[in-house]
Amino acid sequence: MKQEIIQRLTEIVGQDNVYTSLEDLYCYSYDASFVKSNKKDLAGIAVYPGNAEETAKILKLANEEKIPVIPRGAGTNVSGGTISVGDSIILVLKRMNKILELDRKNLIAVVEPGVVTGYLQSEVERLGLFYPPDPASLAVSTIGGNVAECAGGPRGVKYGVTRDYVLGLEVVLASGEVINTGGKTIKNVTGYDMTKLFTGSEGTLGVITKIILKLIPKPEAKNTMLAVFSELEQASEAVSEIIAKGVVPATLELLDNIYIRNIEEYAKVGLPTDAEAVLLIEVDGDRQILAKQIDKIEEICKQSGAIQIRIAQTPAEAEELWRARRSAFPAVSRVRPTIIGEDVTVPRSNIPAMVKQIRAIAAKYKVIIAVLGHAGDGNLHATILTDETDREEWSRVEKAIDELFIAAVKLDGTLSGEHGIGRVKSKFITLQTGEAGLEIQRRIKQVLDPNNILNPGVMFGK
Repeated sequence: MKQEIIQRLTEIVGQDNVYTSLEDLYCYSYDASFVKSNKKDLAGIAVYPGNAEETAKILKLANEEKIPVIPRGAGTNVSGGTISVGDSIILVLKRMNKILELDRKNLIAVVEPGVVTGYLQSEVERLGLFYPPDPASLAVSTIGGNVAECAGGPRGVKYGVTRDYVLGLEVVLASGEVINTGGKTIKNVTGYDMTKLFTGSEGTLGVITKIILKLIPKPEAKNTMLAVFSELEQASEAVSEIIAKGVVPATLELLDNIYIRNIEEYAKVGLPTDAEAVLLIEVDGDRQILAKQIDKIEEICKQSGAIQIRIAQTPAEAEELWRARRSAFPAVSRVRPTIIGEDVTVPRSNIPAMVKQIRAIAAKYKVIIAVLGHAGDGNLHATILTDETDREEWSRVEKAIDELFIAAVKLDGTLSGEHGIGRVKSKFITLQTGEAGLEIQRRIKQVLDPNNILNPGVMFGK
């Protein structure tokens, strides 16, 4: 990068908030995905703006000089959406980490994008309120990143995903202009819904610098249970039956035997390693109705073939079960050096069919595919365990991934339930949007970012 540009960026954010050494820039050549930048794609500089004004100045300069800008939070995304491309500017928003307002009367929070999700949740709950979206990375991921990816999590089955809680945004456009969308009211139909447009846009349309979030009252109580099955298909059928019988748990998680065995070896939480599948189920709400809900779910699970039911009797027991779930990805990472965690999502009634498809694809291409998912909302994490340096195996993995996406779309599903498209899935996007649908999205991108400086290559490919 030209020394003149580095100097101008330094003047905007200060010397302490600029990074140009090879060691520092290498850190932005990868994120939590398996995608990595090559040597020629190392960034030219990483800058940490402290507010919207600094962000606007950076984008205005980048737009004038036609320099790619990669917005980045904590880098926990798994779709390759925050890695450097060429002589780019990595725009890291972690300095903007203030909770600006917690309003109990109107049930809203106003936050900067660098606020860590788990920290916001704990601060909100201290006031007796609740912010439901709970991605697995909540201890480190940021709200800005969650909004950019429209993150989900286990509680999605009952409470929805991030977009369901975003009321308004402050966004800096590629030109350096600052706009505000939505607001603090629950009802707002003034003009196009620009808030929804930017939510899930993966840093391709603008940089989010302030977020207005909807909060809800904290549930009074919760109960947690583990249902054990001798067949994976039985567990997936139970998911459909629970929803069909009118019970909507707060969470409804599915783990197959590969996950069960590795979690138990890794975390030793007492999971039955001979089980083909378990469902981790949690209900929350009015204390008086929880026992009734748990009893109903237990009955459905037994009718679907559950061989064991374990109901947590104390908060500590419930936490132990959730420790098992949170250990899932670290546990299977020991099996093979490369993990590809897809997030195809199908209607809940099609979960059994999708599970069968996943198993058939794994057998066809002789690859290991573990199944974990937020099954209550149809979101299945088909987790491919492989070694990207084994080129022969990798060619089989690529074919397996292609078939996973095709199978999901054929079952009325989607390529991504919560991870986003990023650079990983861009070549598959027309499976769902079609060419005409993708062209409309390209036109929107061109209007807001005519020089294509914001996250080039993300979503739309090269």
